[in-house]
Amino acid sequence: MKIRVGVVGPEDSVGHILALSREYSELEMIPYIYKETKETENIIRDHKAEIDLWFFSGQAPYYYARSKGLIGEENAQFPPLYGSSLLGTLLEAHIREGGFQQASLDTIQESELDILKNTYFLGDLNVHTFSYHEYEPAEEIISFHQKLYEEGKTEVALTCVQEVHDRLRALGIPCYRVVPSPVAIKLVLSYLRERGQSNWYKRSQIAIMGMEVVHSANSLEEQHFTYEMKRHELEMKQVLLDYAEKVQGSFVQIGDGLFFIYTTRGEMDMHFQGDSMYSLIEEAKSHSKLKVRIGVGYGLTAYDAEQNVRLALQYARDQKASPVISIDENKEIKEHLSESGNEAIAYQQRIWGEEWEERFKEAKINPAIVSKIDYLSRHYKKKIVTAQEVSRWLKNTERNSRRIMAELERLGLAKVTGEEQPGQRGRPRKVYELRF
Repeated sequence: MKIRVGVVGPEDSVGHILALSREYSELEMIPYIYKETKETENIIRDHKAEIDLWFFSGQAPYYYARSKGLIGEENAQFPPLYGSSLLGTLLEAHIREGGFQQASLDTIQESELDILKNTYFLGDLNVHTFSYHEYEPAEEIISFHQKLYEEGKTEVALTCVQEVHDRLRALGIPCYRVVPSPVAIKLVLSYLRERGQSNWYKRSQIAIMGMEVVHSANSLEEQHFTYEMKRHELEMKQVLLDYAEKVQGSFVQIGDGLFFIYTTRGEMDMHFQGDSMYSLIEEAKSHSKLKVRIGVGYGLTAYDAEQNVRLALQYARDQKASPVISIDENKEIKEHLSESGNEAIAYQQRIWGEEWEERFKEAKINPAIVSKIDYLSRHYKKKIVTAQEVSRWLKNTERNSRRIMAELERLGLAKVTGEEQPGQRGRPRKVYELRF
């Protein structure tokens, strides 16, 4: 099966990329041509379901799409502009204009220009630069070139943006376009081929979604084996059967109150977007009157995936709230915290090494809990904490967090740096410095 790559850019750039892609038989290149960078948004929204990866002709459309939250580093690339690309454009402009000493240049970083000047003799050429790292509106770039030209400070404009090139030409300003070199384009094509093959392999992994009924002490004693409980479970099974059909999976009841759906990672990831998992929890609750938790396990084999989904459910049991927890083949634990599906924290269980894991075992602390504290400390940029703050992070009792912090202090991963008074009453709280 071919990897579908959407090529986004102006007509000449897209044509150049398509010509160079012919030797990459694994890639199916699909052109999407625009006249203005802002058209990128509609192109991606209209065609994202048809495309595996995106190839943008340059920095402007790539970062414009990133600014709209339409793509990420994992599914899109653009060819960077190096000094060699600029050198070719300078040579063309010099020949066509009969020589010049003052020019304006956008997009390309000053460091690349410095490398070019140190490598080649450019005479008395003076270049005014408008460097930026992500996306700038075409109007800002046009204004930069136009102002310098009208003030007599430049004779030629050099741009990396097709829209800017066309507008400046229409204003009568000599303008030449810098385009990526064939080498840069081929490097991106090779990267997309490897990324696409990796994604296909990853999407074919086994994925298991586990849903478990959350029993209270009363329900365990009074309802667990009643006919009423069985009727509630039948209602929930109907909801899960519908979901299994949606993800093209196989539905299995493992035991009382525990259900698995076997599918592939590609199907699961596709339906993991947005609030689908939280909607499933609410739908199951409204139909069956039962509170449930969800864990998702990924693995190279069905055995690995089942081990991971059981581990995910185990972590979910330790939470006061009901996050959706997934664990992948590398044992990375991800807690999906919001119904928008966009807020998540990820941490590893296996980053400490055998020696530290033994020490955590002796201290009766789960290594994943320590990794989670480490992650949240870096996320909030906060190394000075109290047990109360850690309890909010972990969503557990302050007493349990005090025990964890005391053990981390004993292991040298935290140090008491002082105390704080919580209010007019109550014992002072210890203040810790985290030393991961």
